[in-house]
Amino acid sequence: MNARTAPPYALWAAHALLALALALTAGCSSKSSKARHYAAAPGSNCFAKAVPTTGEGGLAWGNTLSIARQKSMNNCIRYAGRSGGTPNTCQVVMAKCKN
Repeated sequence: MNARTAPPYALWAAHALLALALALTAGCSSKSSKARHYAAAPGSNCFAKAVPTTGEGGLAWGNTLSIARQKSMNNCIRYAGRSGGTPNTCQVVMAKCKN
């Protein structure tokens, strides 16, 4: 019976790829996950809240009302998509500035 073996470079390449994949995975798993809750920047006196029909909405602060509205829409689209909601239905429901 004649058994075929893999060429030596194929075995070496497979081991190198496996080592690379393990190194990349180990490097990423050691990073601590941080909550991404952004506090209001100093001097930001306007806020807006946008919500979709289903899913999570987004609240954001900004220096002007238009910036706060845009940020809250971006957050709503992002969070609604992550929570299984409907990002294309996001609407700003509240927008105010402090005096």
